[in-house]
Amino acid sequence: MALEWEQVVIDAADPAGLARWWADQLGWVFVNEDEAGDEYEIRPSPDRLPGLLFVPVPDSRTVKNRLHLDFRPDDQEAEVERFLSAGARRVDVGQGTPTWVVLADPEGNEFCVLRSREP
Repeated sequence: MALEWEQVVIDAADPAGLARWWADQLGWVFVNEDEAGDEYEIRPSPDRLPGLLFVPVPDSRTVKNRLHLDFRPDDQEAEVERFLSAGARRVDVGQGTPTWVVLADPEGNEFCVLRSREP
């Protein structure tokens, strides 16, 4: 049996806007803008998987994410500041003083910026 991970689907009130925000933050490209204009997929490049697919969901998020993305940058502090200046916000999920920073995108979806790898 062959199985390939295609994408992570993210519910959004504004799928186009949220997809654009994530594409800008990750330096990814749009590979699918649904004909009806309500689903947007971004990937590292058109032929690389997995991607992120943003779909419309009218319900607002009311509890903590059950799934989130983790990113490991070369410079954690610089990446956190870059995300914050682009509209992300810090989130306290009871993490104490870990080696990662929890942020939320413009629609409140949480993600983590991990510490940089040791050389």
